[in-house]
Parts: sequence; structure tokens; C-alpha cells
Amino acid sequence: MDYAVLTGIVLVAGVLIALVAQWRDWRPPLLVAIAVGVVVRVLIMYTSAIDSWQPVDFVESFKPAGEAVLRGEDPVLASEGGWHFLPTIPYVYGILLWLGIPWEYAGRLVTVVADIALIPLVAKLAGGPRASLRALQYALNPLALLIASVHGQVEPVALVFGVAAFVVARGPGAPERPGMVTDVVAKVRRGVAAYGVRASIPRVIGRGGMLHRALLPGPDDRALLKRGALAGLLMGLALCAKSWPIWLIPGMLLLLPNLRSRVAALFTTGLVPIFFLVTLPVFAGTSLQQIPQVIHTIQDIRPIVGEYGWTPWFTGGDWALRPDLASFGTNLIYACVIAVILLWRRADPIDMTTAILLVFMVVTPRLGAQYLLWFMPFLVARPTRFAWPAIIAVSLWSGYGYLYMTQFDVTTWWYLHQDWSRASIVLLPILALAMPWGRRVATAPGLVPSLEQSGRAKVSSAA
Repeated sequence: MDYAVLTGIVLVAGVLIALVAQWRDWRPPLLVAIAVGVVVRVLIMYTSAIDSWQPVDFVESFKPAGEAVLRGEDPVLASEGGWHFLPTIPYVYGILLWLGIPWEYAGRLVTVVADIALIPLVAKLAGGPRASLRALQYALNPLALLIASVHGQVEPVALVFGVAAFVVARGPGAPERPGMVTDVVAKVRRGVAAYGVRASIPRVIGRGGMLHRALLPGPDDRALLKRGALAGLLMGLALCAKSWPIWLIPGMLLLLPNLRSRVAALFTTGLVPIFFLVTLPVFAGTSLQQIPQVIHTIQDIRPIVGEYGWTPWFTGGDWALRPDLASFGTNLIYACVIAVILLWRRADPIDMTTAILLVFMVVTPRLGAQYLLWFMPFLVARPTRFAWPAIIAVSLWSGYGYLYMTQFDVTTWWYLHQDWSRASIVLLPILALAMPWGRRVATAPGLVPSLEQSGRAKVSSAA
């Protein structure tokens, strides 16, 4: 990498300014934060575009997907599995290439624009008097600059739609929200204990039961349904960029005010990826016979481990195809995410989402540096005690890979990779500490009545 020193100076200066802003409680106008973010991202994008070093996947996977769209071919199949997501972003690549923009700029323009849009969204996510401070801190976030402006990885695109879905789902009002405000499972268990299984089933799912009452329209029903549908639409677009935003769905649903709006959100969340899949013959030139092959390619994730976390200590710090480690790690992710949802179910949904994403980073068997950006907007918006140690730690580890290791030939890079990948295990306890342990129960009052209270209110009004 030719401009590593300049990039490093910008990143370090940004961290120092962000820390001083935290210490002095700076609250600049939002436009200033956005302007700062634009300047540093465009500068690093320019130096990265004219650099002699370009990321391998950026050139050999993302570019062929965009060129395939230009030729009217399926981007998943024509890139030979280099692009194994839905074709939404390759459509944008294709448009930019059609306009004659060189790939070194076009590929990064998509991610830089998305990352700039995240700056005001982080402010909206944070809310309160320090919203503009959080926007400035994200504008100067070193990992975001590396991923969006240097690597051109598509994480910012998934995040911009995912965070926007959270902002829409939360709606107007105070930024602090409760999580689950009623314990349906406990109520069902009490009903079973009091009335028996046969008598309790109608009380839960029968006509006039808890589920039936929760699905009845209430005041402002149309507005709430629109809010849920729009939030789901945005989350669906996030899933069209990459598959990992599925971890954001529980938090988005909890931010919505009632069951009907959550059903609407789930419906539109699933509808958007289906739309981009079934329209492949129209927009991407995919034949109907090829669609099953496209689905298989998208679903096929090779069990490559050894890049980060605990798996490099089993592979000697090299990449390896280890289905045993990948399978164990995947099951560990599912177990830990379920545990986090249970522990943080009464927390602010943003805190619960931060915990989900951080625990993923702690236990995952496979990860690229770009994955570490997943939790950044949420942790910056609602920082914890160890937020900045975590931000600095992952930025140092990633920066070493992007700025230092790229100075060497391939053989030397692989030797450095062995120590670099194994050193990432130091990040795991720091990320665990950065989880919002002290915010497992929201301090905000419940915004919606429980199902039982709703039922009593309807009965009273009917009487």
C-alpha cells in the first residue's frame, strides 16, 4: 500500500479528535460532523483508488459482478461465486461502470456514500443532547474509514439500511425505549397451572384470547402498520446487501409498538429479498433454470477458518477448510445469541442488538476484518464503559492488516498473517467487556400496555 503513512496519520488524528470531543463534550452542528466525514472519506478513497495495491476481493470478486450486470449476465454465476449475495449492489456497480467511472473509484463510491449516510443516522440512533457528538465520532471512526474507503467492502451498505430500519421502527419520542414489557411465556405458564393445558389453549390462541386481542387493530393502526412496513422494507434492503443483518431483526421488531406492526415488518423484510430473487430474469438476464443454481451459490458458505479469534490457534494462523471448527462455532453462535436475547430482552432494543453483534464477534469461528464494523454504529450511538477500548483495539488490529502487512510480498504476508490472526484472540475479552452489561433492563417506562392489560381495556370499553 503506497499511502499507508498518510492513511495512518488521518486515522490516528481522527481517534484523538474523537477522544478529545468525548472528554470536552463537544457537540458540533450535525452538518459539521457530516462535512468532516465527507472530507476524510473522500481523501482516503482517492489515495486508495490511485494506489498500486488493491484488495483481492475488490478486484476479483466485486468487479466481475458489476461487469456481469453490464453484459446482461447473472452477477452471482458470472463471477464464479466471487459474489454470493443477492444482485442488488452489483446493479449499482453496473450503473457506475456504465457511466464510465473507473472501477477503483466506482467500487468504493458505493460504500463511501453509504458510510457518509450513516453519520446522521448514528445521530438519530443516539438521540438526546449528545447526538451530534456521536455523529462526529462515527465520522472519524478509523475502522469505518478502512472498510468503506480502502477496502470497498459492502458492510456500510448493509448497515445504512439496517440502522435506518431501527430509526424508523423507533419512531418519534424519547430515544430510550424498553424491550419486552410483558412476559407472555410467564402468563401462559400461570394459565396452564391454573386452568390446565386444554383450558389454557383457547385463552392464548382462541377467539378472544391473548393472541387474538393482540392482533386486533387499535388507535393509529394505519400509521403504525406503515411504520412497521417501512422498517421492514429497509431491513429487507439490508438483507439484499448481505445476509448477516438477520441478527438485527429482533431489535427492530422490539422497537415497533405492537404485534400488528411487527407482523407487517416481518412481511416486508422477507418480501424485498424475494423480489430481487424472482426478478433476476428481468434485470440480470438469469434464466429460470439458473435460479436454483443462484440460490445454491448464495447459500454455499465454505467453512474457511483461521483468520480471527480462537480458530487460528487450531490452524497455525493460516486459513484452513475445517468443517468441524466451523460447525462447532456456528452452533456456539446460535446458543450465545439466544442467551443474549434472553438476558437483554428487557433492555433497550439497541443495547440488545449491540450485545448480539458483540457476542457474535467473540465466539465466531470465521471472520474478516470488515465484520468488525457491524456493531460500530450501535456502540458509537450508545457507548458502554469499554466502548472506546474496543473501538481502538479492533482498529489497531485491522489497521495492522491493511496498512502494514500490505507493504510486503505474498510470502512475507503469509508469515505475518500467522501472528496477526492469532493475536486477534486478545480482542475477544475486550469485546466481551464492551457489551452493555449494565443496561440489561431499560430505564424507560413501558410504551405499550401488556397483552393482558389490552384485553382488559377492550372488555371494559365493550361493557
